[in-house]
Amino acid sequence: QLQLVESGGGLVQPGGSLRLSCAASGFALGSYAIGWFRQAPGKEREGISCIASSGGTRYADSVKGRFTISRDNVKNTIYLQMNSLKPEDTAVYYCAVDYEGRHWCSTQAPDYDAWGRGTQVTVSS
Repeated sequence: QLQLVESGGGLVQPGGSLRLSCAASGFALGSYAIGWFRQAPGKEREGISCIASSGGTRYADSVKGRFTISRDNVKNTIYLQMNSLKPEDTAVYYCAVDYEGRHWCSTQAPDYDAWGRGTQVTVSS
């Protein structure tokens, strides 16, 4: 069965960094678009970044310049490097796969077909 498992979350001080991982099993990540999303309690799920099978990427304005998405096809893993973290980055972070063969990756949650269970990121002093 296909599965996505996020890891790397935790507690970090404002201005600090974390690297999240999204490990896939049952399918090859490099063949599809992968998105990173986050959701804080009571708020809608927000698309923050995505990477297409071509390697093209997109970022939400809220994280542009601070977060970087990347892919390791050998490890079948997607990463989200998060720098200059702010308290408003606190959320559960999810990765998801879009099976549609789009030319550009999407940051819209309804476009994604399978999701991981999430990893908590807390930015606080």
